[in-house]
Amino acid sequence: MNPWIGWVLATAALAAGWFAYGLRGVALAATVIAFWLLLQFNRLVRVMRGAAESPLGRVDSAVMLHAKLHAGLTMAKVVALTKSLGRRADDAREVYIWTDAGGASLSISFIKGRCASWVLARPPE
Repeated sequence: MNPWIGWVLATAALAAGWFAYGLRGVALAATVIAFWLLLQFNRLVRVMRGAAESPLGRVDSAVMLHAKLHAGLTMAKVVALTKSLGRRADDAREVYIWTDAGGASLSISFIKGRCASWVLARPPE
C-alpha cells in the first residue's frame, strides 16, 4: 500500500471520528489505527522469523521464483516468497542473490526497497 494512502485514510478516520462522536470517536479511530499498525508489524515479524529458519540465499526453485516476480514488489514480499534472506551480491547497490539446489540462481536488484530488475542464471547443461 502506498504510504500516502495510509496517511490519508488515517486522517480521514480521525476526522470522521471527531465529527461523528467527538473525543470518543478520535479515541476509537486512534485505536483502530494502532491495531492496523500492530497487524502489519506482526506480519513482518512472522515473515522474518520464517526467513531466519532457512539457509541464507537458498530457494526451492529459482525458476518458479522468477515466474512470480514483478517490478515494484517490496523486499518483505520477496522474502515471503523465498522464505529466505538473500545473499548480498553488491555492497554499493541493493542486489541480492538466491540459488536453488540445481545450481540456478536469481539476482534481484532493489531500488529504495522495491524490486526493480532481476536476472535468472541457469547452470550449463
